[in-house]
Amino acid sequence: MQDPLFWLLLSFLLVALSLTAVLAAAFPAFLELGRAARSAEKLLDTLNRELPRTLDALRRTGGDITELTDELEASFKSARGILQQTEKGLKHTQRQIQQVQRGGRSTWTGFQTAWQTFWRSPRKKSRRRR
Repeated sequence: MQDPLFWLLLSFLLVALSLTAVLAAAFPAFLELGRAARSAEKLLDTLNRELPRTLDALRRTGGDITELTDELEASFKSARGILQQTEKGLKHTQRQIQQVQRGGRSTWTGFQTAWQTFWRSPRKKSRRRR
């Protein structure tokens, strides 16, 4: 048992058996890795075909959204201007209504005074003069 050649051959035999066991255990994993690589290759091919079209569609959609945003902004500015003009018109109308009300009250008061003056009897006027 002290023969070095025996130990060397036994070591080589054990190493060979170990490598065989490792390879036998790893063989299904290598097959799965091959399948995964093929799937990844198909996925990358699909991405190479579809991604440029998708990116172009996204770019166009982004441009459309920008245009719509600009149009909405212009519409909001226009609506804001219309609302401001309407508000100014309403304030002006309110002032005119107030002026008409004041004028109407004054006119009504004038009519009442004129009516009272017109229907006053002449005797009452003469009594006051005396």
